[in-house]
Amino acid sequence: MSERIFEEMEAQPARPERRSRRRKQAAWPHLELDFDVPLLLAIFALLLFGALMVYSASWDFSLVNYEDPTQMFFQQIRNMGIGLVVGVGCAFLHYHFWRKYSVYLMGAMLLALAAVLVYGEVRYGSARALVAGSFMPGELAKLVTIIYLSVWLYAKRAELSKVTYGLVPLILILGLMAGLIFMQPDISAAATIVLLGGLLFFLAGGSVLQIFAMLGGGAALGLLVMQFSLTAKVRIVDYLTGLQNPTLANDHVLRAYEAFVKGGWFGVGLGQSETKLTGLPVPPTDSIFAVIGEELGLFGVFLTILFYAFILWRGMVIARRAPDMFGSLLAAGVTLWITLEAFINMAVMVGLVPFAGNTLPLVSFGGSSLVTTLAGLGILINISRVARTQHQQEERLLDATARGRGGERGWGLSRARRASRVGR
Repeated sequence: MSERIFEEMEAQPARPERRSRRRKQAAWPHLELDFDVPLLLAIFALLLFGALMVYSASWDFSLVNYEDPTQMFFQQIRNMGIGLVVGVGCAFLHYHFWRKYSVYLMGAMLLALAAVLVYGEVRYGSARALVAGSFMPGELAKLVTIIYLSVWLYAKRAELSKVTYGLVPLILILGLMAGLIFMQPDISAAATIVLLGGLLFFLAGGSVLQIFAMLGGGAALGLLVMQFSLTAKVRIVDYLTGLQNPTLANDHVLRAYEAFVKGGWFGVGLGQSETKLTGLPVPPTDSIFAVIGEELGLFGVFLTILFYAFILWRGMVIARRAPDMFGSLLAAGVTLWITLEAFINMAVMVGLVPFAGNTLPLVSFGGSSLVTTLAGLGILINISRVARTQHQQEERLLDATARGRGGERGWGLSRARRASRVGR
C-alpha cells in the first residue's frame, strides 16, 4: 500500500512553486536562510527609525537634563548595540534552553523586584530601577513571566481544565509577580503582565468558564486598586472625562492632540516639532509617538502602525509553525507582549485608553526596555530557525525516501525488461 502511494506521488507532476523553489535552491544554495527574513528586516527598520526619532525628540530634553544635546541619542545607540548582541545570542540559543532554567529565572526576577522596593532609586515618585538607574527589573519581568508561563502551561496542558491545577496556580503566579511591580508603583507594567498571563492561558486551552472568572476577578481587582491607589483613580477619572469631552482630557493627552493636529497628513518636517519644546512631557520616551505624528504626520503614524502590524503577523505565523506547543506559546507570548505595548503607547496618545507608562518598543528611548525587547525578538527568531530547520530536514527525508522508492521501481522495471529479452 505504501509503495502504491509513493508511486502515485512520483507519477503526479511537481507543483510549479515547488519546482521553482528547487531550481532556486539548486542555483543559489548559499542564499538559503533558516530564519524569518521579513521579521528581521522589520526589526532593523524599526530600530533605525527609532534611533532617528530619538535623536529628533531628545536633543532639547537632553540639553536641559544633561547639558549635552546628544547624550540621550548616544545612550540609545549604546543600548541598541547591547540589545543586538543579546538578541543575536538568543537567536542562536535553542529556545528549549529556557525550559531548563525558567524556575531559576523566575526566582531571580522575584528577588530583583523585591530589591527594587528596598534599594530602588526613586524617580518621578516611583522606585523602579537598580544599578544607578540603569536596570529596570519591571521590564525584564515581562519577558521572564512569558517564559515561565509558557513552560508551566506546556507542562500542565492536560490539567488546565481543573481549577486547582489551572486557574488557582496561575492567579498565584501572576499575583506575586504583578503585586511586586504594582508596589513600586508601576500600574501599567503590572496590568500588562496580568493581561499577558490571561492571553497565554487562553492560547494554552484554558476553559471558557475559567477565562471569564479571570476577567471578572481582574475587573474586581481593578476597582479595588482604584480605591487604594490615587494615581490609578486620577488616571481613570481623567480618561472618562476625556472620553466625554476631549478638550477636558489631561494635559499630556491635550499636548499630544496638539502635536497630531499640527502634523496634518505629512508633518511639519523631521526635527521641526514645536510641542516637544513647549510642554509635551518626556518626548523621547512616553510621548515619542506624538512627536512622530507632528513631524511625519498621519503618513508617519500609519507607517509606524503598519510596522507593528507586520511584526504581529510574522510572530503569529512563527507561533503557528512552531515545532511544539511550548514554542507556540513562547512565540505568541513574545509577539503579543511587544504589539500590546505598542498599542497601549499609541492608544494613550490619542485618548483611547487610560494613561499608562508603556514605551513604544524599539522606538522609545530606554535601555532596559530596548535590550529586553531585542532579547524577546531573538527568542522569536530562534523558534523560526528551529521550525524551518526541522521542516527542511523532513523535506529532505521525504525526498530521499521518494528517490529511494523511485530507484527500486526503476531497478525492477529494468530487470523485467532483461528477463523478457532473455525469453525472446
